[in-house]
Amino acid sequence: MSSDLVNNSTPSLSPLKLTEWTSCGGCAAKWGANLLKDLVDELATGAKPNIDPALLVGLAPFDDAAVYQVSDDVALVSTTDFFPPLVDDPEDFGAIAAANACSDVFAMGGRVVMAVNIAAFPENFPSSAISQIFAAAAHVVAQAGGSVAGGHTIRNPEPIFGLAVQGVVHPRKIFRKGGAVAGDVALLSKPLGTGLTLANGSPSDKAEAIAGMRKLNRVASEQLQQLGVAVHGVTDVTGYGLAGHGWEMAQRSGVQLVLRAAWLRAYAGAREAAAAGVRTGGDPRNRAYVAEHFSFDATTTDDSSVALCMDPQTSGGLLAAVTPEAAEKLLRDEMWFKVGEFSSSPASVHLC
Repeated sequence: MSSDLVNNSTPSLSPLKLTEWTSCGGCAAKWGANLLKDLVDELATGAKPNIDPALLVGLAPFDDAAVYQVSDDVALVSTTDFFPPLVDDPEDFGAIAAANACSDVFAMGGRVVMAVNIAAFPENFPSSAISQIFAAAAHVVAQAGGSVAGGHTIRNPEPIFGLAVQGVVHPRKIFRKGGAVAGDVALLSKPLGTGLTLANGSPSDKAEAIAGMRKLNRVASEQLQQLGVAVHGVTDVTGYGLAGHGWEMAQRSGVQLVLRAAWLRAYAGAREAAAAGVRTGGDPRNRAYVAEHFSFDATTTDDSSVALCMDPQTSGGLLAAVTPEAAEKLLRDEMWFKVGEFSSSPASVHLC
């Protein structure tokens, strides 16, 4: 796409609404998982002869971030994430983008140390809004434990913002998607339904979801780190929804993830939107991704519960597979809630 393209239908600048500048936003803008998996598999196959043994986590298999060992007790965690606006306020957008980008480091059990901005804006985009986005992102990165150290900005017809984030982790204490065993409890640290709430929620519903998306996964990750070997697998729930990211954990672990519809905690307005038939753009792509691996009990659940599992999340919570004893400890904090458990059945996701 040429950076010289001009948006001939310039949105109103007063008051500024970021979502008027773009056609889709947040993690719903991600490519479908099936297409992305094919591309990643091709890259992984081509890169095999040149893999550095210090690359502990790369493309084969891919995880939430790459991890490169630099010494006996230090490994670098590297990730990047960016997307178009999903909210109207520049400060909210910057904060959500930063929290979302930092999340992959926390999902690997690491701590954030540095980030650089990735930005693209139309030339007629208000500079004051850009400043607000950058400032809010820098504040969230500081809360995550790091600093924004630079970045790169280009011209683009639609605004896009995110960050490349670097963290550190002990090489023997990395969280991975795989590792869950039968009997583990599946816990989640944030409610579901960001896409559904933003699509059809009331102003107060949306405010609640925005506050949740601005929240870092730092505390959740640190709580998991304190549990040591009782934590068997971790990922963060973002664009592929609970069903898609849950399937990745189940597949890597060789077990079934059994989700309980009654246990799922949702942002205000999400369940109502799902029941009314609202579906976000990422919903059909996520259904296609897990089509052969997802089932549900039609006697106890309906499609609105399925939609909540398929809804693409932006800056979602950490999904963890832990022992029942560890789950009991985590559940003392109201942040965590059960979504299901892992069974010895073949790798799949079942909602009941």
